[in-house]
Amino acid sequence: MTSFSRQVKNELVRYPFTRRCCALAELRAFMQMNGKLTISQKTVSIAMQTQSASIARRLFLLFKFCFEVSPEILFCRRKQLQKNSTFVLRVPEKNDSFKVLQELGFFTANTENHKPVVKFLLQNRLTESGLKEKCCRRAYLRGSFLASGSLNNPSTPYHLEIVAPYHSYAQLIKNILASFNLEARYFQRKDDFVIYLKGAEEIGEFLRIVSAHNALLNFENIRIVKGVRNRINRLVNCETANLTKTVFASQEQISNIRLIEEAMGLKNIPPSLGQVALLRLRFPEATFQELGEMAAPPLSKSSINHRLRRINALARKIKENSGLKEKPGPEQ
Repeated sequence: MTSFSRQVKNELVRYPFTRRCCALAELRAFMQMNGKLTISQKTVSIAMQTQSASIARRLFLLFKFCFEVSPEILFCRRKQLQKNSTFVLRVPEKNDSFKVLQELGFFTANTENHKPVVKFLLQNRLTESGLKEKCCRRAYLRGSFLASGSLNNPSTPYHLEIVAPYHSYAQLIKNILASFNLEARYFQRKDDFVIYLKGAEEIGEFLRIVSAHNALLNFENIRIVKGVRNRINRLVNCETANLTKTVFASQEQISNIRLIEEAMGLKNIPPSLGQVALLRLRFPEATFQELGEMAAPPLSKSSINHRLRRINALARKIKENSGLKEKPGPEQ
């Protein structure tokens, strides 16, 4: 998890839940994104895992709030390298598990026979029932992001994603985002489906929807600084390119003026051209605007450009008459 994702999730786990319908929607999303169902010898247990202690605590409180059920919390320490330890929440009792699954909308079968439950979950039949209210859809997105979401730091390319285990789950999240005028896309990555947003405006709106307001402010601040920095870089690059172009053009103009001076003398060309030629020799790095301001009387940029073009044309004519080959210069 990136540091910015951690910041967003640390804020979301502190979001208060007061309405049971919203708490059910959030718990349902976490169950769909990161839940497991274990069935053995007529017992059914629900398990959800996370690497975050704060998320595990929120799940525990959601179960207490929605069902008055206290799930077991197991801490699994991984010994393998680069493997983080995880918290596992289990609802082992058969009756409690059936109650939870039925309330979350996973099945409507006879609770005495668990086989229809397995078939239902494996076939992944899913509807948007229970998510008609806007507050519940917000809670569902909140739970989905807590379960399997990530967000790049805004200083890097903008990218927010939620990983879903089934295609229908990805389509459901896409539809919910569309209800908030957010156009998300998804693709398959191995056995999972990744729903993603890449636009800064869309990601900012997502943070607002899930009520990560502090993260949104931080996101916008970094985004503004990034935008200003990019704008400055573009301006610097543009100025550098213009300066380089001016320098190369000035070198060609000075070379042509020297050629005219040696071939016929600057006194023998029109005074208007001679004035500009002397200014260019004296101020080789000046821009057209600066040369125009130093002329007497002052000239416009277009006038300076026109006269320097006439000087270049005169130099080309001298080269043609003398049989000299003109060296290709940079584009002006």
